[in-house]
Amino acid sequence: MLALAPLHAVTSAAATVVTWLADTLAPLTGGAATAAAIVLFTVGVRLLISPLTLAQVRGERRRAALAPEVRDLQRRYADDPGRLQSELFALYRRAGASPVAGCLPALLQAPFFLVMYRLFATGDGYTNLLDEKLAGVPLGWHLGDGLTGPVVAVFGVLLAALLVLAWWSARRARRAAAATGTIAGAPTEGPGAAVLGRLVPLLPFTTVLVGLVVPLAAVLYLVTTTAWTALEQAVLRRPQPEGIDAR
Repeated sequence: MLALAPLHAVTSAAATVVTWLADTLAPLTGGAATAAAIVLFTVGVRLLISPLTLAQVRGERRRAALAPEVRDLQRRYADDPGRLQSELFALYRRAGASPVAGCLPALLQAPFFLVMYRLFATGDGYTNLLDEKLAGVPLGWHLGDGLTGPVVAVFGVLLAALLVLAWWSARRARRAAAATGTIAGAPTEGPGAAVLGRLVPLLPFTTVLVGLVVPLAAVLYLVTTTAWTALEQAVLRRPQPEGIDAR
């Protein structure tokens, strides 16, 4: 029980924020106030970690600028994968472009998603939130709880949105790999590169699989944060004019 105390405290704090937002939005959104509050809560989380996202984008631009040097190293050490890996990391370190920095925004979102799941899967002291609805479907509802017309419609729209966003993110991942000569920090040539090249673009589709088993509130969180990521990619990762410093 003591081990769960910190999680309960964080979940209670999140419930307080969501409830306050819902009460504030109720005059405008009516019965969908809690759903709207979850969207705003998610946007707040993304704004909180936006400095890391900006750092991630700068790192991607640095890695893209290093692409010719990466390809040169790949040709030079094609027969020595271990040396190639060490030389790539040394190159990134000198340029201040860590290949793993891009994982931080996604990792920092995981605790917030866990809190949202716990809040709407168990109630965790705020069972009234489980009965709040979106288009007639309780926010604590899972697909496994039964399929009705409203459930199919609401989950169908949200899961379709996740699928489209996953496809868009996968396409961007392939383009990023082609531009930087690396996939998740590893060279695009050499042992295992083909497998990694097929696996990484598929990772965005895991959000669709998660959406099949979590409560509606968590699906709404996933759609909002994934849409935010797509918007960031469209705005922050647009091609830079010639002469713009990647820093």
